[in-house]
Amino acid sequence: MLKYIMVGLMVLVLAGCTQETQNKFGRAVQNWTGVNGVLEVYAGNKLVKRFLEIDKLSTAVATDGNTPRPYRFGYGILDENLNMVADKREKKVYFEFSDYSTSYIFYTYPK
Repeated sequence: MLKYIMVGLMVLVLAGCTQETQNKFGRAVQNWTGVNGVLEVYAGNKLVKRFLEIDKLSTAVATDGNTPRPYRFGYGILDENLNMVADKREKKVYFEFSDYSTSYIFYTYPK
């Protein structure tokens, strides 16, 4: 019975939070569990880069900690040959891209 009351309280607390707070909570859970994301970058309709095994994309924040910057960043394995496999010679790299001009798709890769 106590377990159901606690779950009910958690639902009420989350429902009372702003959308941004709910998003931060969801990202914290994803950071803990991982999402095995894939980021694909396009030039027009052509795939030009792919990053595998991304656990999250982060929005850069200004040094004062309040203003979001217009780019996102993360870490992932650069899929150099675009075969959707993290081959032995392909390494984990840092990447960033502009929110203004980069055509990209981020999604969870089901293995």
